[in-house]
Amino acid sequence: MAETDATGDTLGDAAGPAGSVVLEHQDDTAVLRVAGALDLALAPKLRQLAERASRLEPATLVIDLTGVTFLASAGMAELVRAHRGLTVSSPVRVVASGRITLRPLELTRLTDELAIYPSLAEALAAG
Repeated sequence: MAETDATGDTLGDAAGPAGSVVLEHQDDTAVLRVAGALDLALAPKLRQLAERASRLEPATLVIDLTGVTFLASAGMAELVRAHRGLTVSSPVRVVASGRITLRPLELTRLTDELAIYPSLAEALAAG
Protein backbone atom coordinates (compact mmCIF):
# COMPACT_ATOMS: atom_id res chain seq x y z
CA MET A 1 0.00 0.00 0.00
CA ALA A 2 1.39 3.42 -0.97
CA GLU A 3 2.06 5.98 1.73
CA THR A 4 -0.19 9.05 1.54
CA ASP A 5 -0.09 12.52 3.05
CA ALA A 6 -2.85 14.44 4.84
CA THR A 7 -4.48 15.43 1.53
CA GLY A 8 -4.68 11.79 0.42
CA ASP A 9 -2.04 12.22 -2.29
CA THR A 10 0.51 9.49 -2.72
CA LEU A 11 3.87 10.72 -1.45
CA GLY A 12 6.05 11.58 -4.40
CA ASP A 13 3.29 12.70 -6.70
CA ALA A 14 0.29 14.98 -6.80
CA ALA A 15 -2.44 14.91 -9.39
CA GLY A 16 -5.55 16.88 -10.01
CA PRO A 17 -8.20 16.79 -12.72
CA ALA A 18 -6.23 19.12 -14.99
CA GLY A 19 -2.63 18.13 -14.29
CA SER A 20 -0.02 16.43 -12.17
CA VAL A 21 3.33 16.95 -10.48
CA VAL A 22 5.68 14.00 -9.96
CA LEU A 23 8.82 14.02 -7.81
CA GLU A 24 11.70 11.91 -9.11
CA HIS A 25 15.32 11.52 -8.05
CA GLN A 26 18.23 11.37 -10.46
CA ASP A 27 21.57 11.03 -8.64
CA ASP A 28 21.75 14.02 -6.25
CA THR A 29 19.11 16.00 -8.16
CA ALA A 30 15.39 16.17 -7.46
CA VAL A 31 13.22 16.52 -10.56
CA LEU A 32 9.65 17.78 -10.46
CA ARG A 33 7.84 16.84 -13.68
CA VAL A 34 4.79 19.00 -14.22
CA ALA A 35 2.06 18.02 -16.70
CA GLY A 36 -1.18 19.72 -17.65
CA ALA A 37 -2.30 23.24 -16.77
CA LEU A 38 0.00 24.85 -14.20
CA ASP A 39 -2.63 27.20 -12.87
CA LEU A 40 -4.28 28.12 -9.58
CA ALA A 41 -5.45 24.54 -9.10
CA LEU A 42 -2.06 22.83 -9.65
CA ALA A 43 0.30 25.50 -8.25
CA PRO A 44 -0.24 24.44 -4.60
CA LYS A 45 0.71 20.87 -5.54
CA LEU A 46 3.92 22.18 -7.11
CA ARG A 47 4.73 24.07 -3.91
CA GLN A 48 3.91 21.02 -1.77
CA LEU A 49 6.23 18.74 -3.73
CA ALA A 50 8.94 21.40 -3.98
CA GLU A 51 8.90 21.62 -0.18
CA ARG A 52 9.01 17.81 0.04
CA ALA A 53 11.95 17.74 -2.38
CA SER A 54 13.75 20.39 -0.34
CA ARG A 55 13.55 18.23 2.78
CA LEU A 56 15.56 15.60 0.88
CA GLU A 57 18.35 18.21 0.52
CA PRO A 58 19.17 17.64 -3.16
CA ALA A 59 22.15 19.41 -4.73
CA THR A 60 19.78 20.86 -7.34
CA LEU A 61 16.04 20.98 -8.00
CA VAL A 62 14.91 20.81 -11.62
CA ILE A 63 11.34 21.78 -12.43
CA ASP A 64 10.47 20.25 -15.79
CA LEU A 65 7.64 22.09 -17.57
CA THR A 66 7.88 20.00 -20.75
CA GLY A 67 4.42 18.49 -20.19
CA VAL A 68 2.73 21.78 -19.26
CA THR A 69 -0.20 22.74 -21.51
CA PHE A 70 -0.89 26.15 -19.92
CA LEU A 71 1.30 28.33 -17.67
CA ALA A 72 -0.66 30.75 -15.52
CA SER A 73 0.62 33.48 -13.22
CA ALA A 74 0.04 31.24 -10.19
CA GLY A 75 2.44 28.69 -11.67
CA MET A 76 5.02 31.36 -12.46
CA ALA A 77 4.73 32.65 -8.90
CA GLU A 78 5.63 29.19 -7.58
CA LEU A 79 8.68 29.06 -9.87
CA VAL A 80 9.85 32.40 -8.47
CA ARG A 81 9.11 31.30 -4.90
CA ALA A 82 11.27 28.20 -5.35
CA HIS A 83 14.04 30.16 -7.09
CA ARG A 84 14.21 32.80 -4.36
CA GLY A 85 14.59 30.13 -1.71
CA LEU A 86 11.20 30.61 -0.11
CA THR A 87 10.22 27.01 -0.81
CA VAL A 88 13.50 25.31 -1.70
CA SER A 89 17.00 25.82 -0.34
CA SER A 90 18.73 24.18 -3.34
CA PRO A 91 19.51 25.93 -6.65
CA VAL A 92 16.55 25.68 -9.02
CA ARG A 93 16.63 25.04 -12.77
CA VAL A 94 13.54 25.29 -14.95
CA VAL A 95 13.03 23.34 -18.17
CA ALA A 96 10.90 25.37 -20.57
CA SER A 97 10.75 25.68 -24.34
CA GLY A 98 8.19 26.74 -26.88
CA ARG A 99 5.35 29.19 -26.81
CA ILE A 100 3.33 27.53 -24.04
CA THR A 101 5.96 27.76 -21.31
CA LEU A 102 8.92 29.82 -22.49
CA ARG A 103 6.92 32.65 -24.04
CA PRO A 104 5.06 33.63 -20.81
CA LEU A 105 8.38 33.56 -18.95
CA GLU A 106 9.92 35.83 -21.58
CA LEU A 107 6.97 38.26 -21.55
CA THR A 108 7.18 38.62 -17.78
CA ARG A 109 11.00 38.87 -17.96
CA LEU A 110 11.34 35.89 -15.61
CA THR A 111 13.95 34.54 -18.01
CA ASP A 112 16.22 37.23 -16.54
CA GLU A 113 15.78 35.79 -13.05
CA LEU A 114 15.26 32.04 -13.50
CA ALA A 115 17.79 29.53 -14.79
CA ILE A 116 15.98 28.28 -17.91
CA TYR A 117 17.07 25.24 -19.93
CA PRO A 118 15.55 23.93 -23.19
CA SER A 119 15.62 20.26 -22.12
CA LEU A 120 15.83 18.09 -19.03
CA ALA A 121 19.10 16.60 -20.25
CA GLU A 122 20.68 20.06 -20.49
CA ALA A 123 19.39 21.07 -17.05
CA LEU A 124 20.82 17.90 -15.51
CA ALA A 125 24.16 18.30 -17.33
CA ALA A 126 24.59 21.97 -16.32
CA GLY A 127 26.54 20.89 -13.24
